[in-house]
Amino acid sequence: MRKRIQKQTQAEQEELQSVTPAPGESSSSEEHLRRGVIDTILLEKHHYLDALAVTTSDVIITLDQHFHVRDFNPAATVALNWSREGVLGRRCSEVLRCKNLNQMLLCGTSSCPLTRALQQGEPLPNEELLIGTEPEHSCEVSASVTPIALAGARYAVFTARDMSALKVANRVRSNFVSMVSHELRTPLNSVHGFIDLLLQGHMGEMTEEQRTYLGYTQEGVQQLVSIVEDILFMTRSDLGQFEVKQQEVHFRGLVRQVIRSLHPQALKAGVALCQDIPNDAPPLYVDPQRIKQVLNNLVTNAIKFTPPGGMVTVSACRHDERFEMISVTDTGYGIPLEDRQHIFERFYQSNHSQQSKMGGYGLGLSIAKLIVEQHGGTIGFDTVVDKGSTFYFTVPLYFEPQAEEELLP
Repeated sequence: MRKRIQKQTQAEQEELQSVTPAPGESSSSEEHLRRGVIDTILLEKHHYLDALAVTTSDVIITLDQHFHVRDFNPAATVALNWSREGVLGRRCSEVLRCKNLNQMLLCGTSSCPLTRALQQGEPLPNEELLIGTEPEHSCEVSASVTPIALAGARYAVFTARDMSALKVANRVRSNFVSMVSHELRTPLNSVHGFIDLLLQGHMGEMTEEQRTYLGYTQEGVQQLVSIVEDILFMTRSDLGQFEVKQQEVHFRGLVRQVIRSLHPQALKAGVALCQDIPNDAPPLYVDPQRIKQVLNNLVTNAIKFTPPGGMVTVSACRHDERFEMISVTDTGYGIPLEDRQHIFERFYQSNHSQQSKMGGYGLGLSIAKLIVEQHGGTIGFDTVVDKGSTFYFTVPLYFEPQAEEELLP
């Protein structure tokens, strides 16, 4: 073993001597030799990257700032059945057609990963998408988009890894969770119904103490029902069984319903609920039940994390020519820095002291994000610790269908 080590050390020394100038050599010779070594390393690095792009099983596509395909690797040829003659120079909406997992087309919407990456100027990792235009060559991928600037022009490198096999295993698990959740919902609803009958006096008079304890029981059962409903919602979404039924909706009425339903909870917490919706607010093109669910989740969170005497306000303003921005602002505790990057993750629980007091199971914001993105919108937040938070999301505006004669050429 010692001899082997001595031989290796001797070989390394000889290799080092081959690129290191002798003590008597001039500084110019040393610099020339050093530059030669660097050039060799850079050339090898270039070859490594070329070989990686050619041999990797991940799809790699380069697009310009106008979303035209500029180059792609052999994996894209195999996975998407592309040919260089038929794809280069074409828009990605014609040949890639990204969709979310609920089959909603993202091209031309604010949820398009390429649009978001180029606008933000930052890499966009781990986007779960469906890509491809041919049914037999469509695949479910985990994609990342990296914007780059080169020679005064902007490009985006789209990298996608096929997740189909992993998704099959996840789908089996989701099916099981969905089945269990569905089976739990029926007995829980029965228990909730019988407790309600007892509280209404249909089974005879009860003492005040009995009514109090039954009330606690009913609250616990209602929490369990809500958890089961949310888990069922998420698993159905994962299985592609979630859809939105969009229609013309007047937002003021929707907000009024949400505030009315949450008024008892706000009253108990000592928090005021307000709305700031203009009288002439434009109609929205949304699923009213789903958007009520988003508002309910956001306002409930705001109430939970706002101390007594605080305020929660729902407001709306125009985002752009196609979308309205809805905001839920509170004067609460704010979100600690370490929690912000995880805020929309499923089942994420903060270690913040207020979180332990308020409870919860970490699905409300995940569901809100899912519903908003299914409408083609985006969701985000601004927060200042000990001053409050604002959660905002965009939803599409409603436009009257064009008259038939306007559609004719």
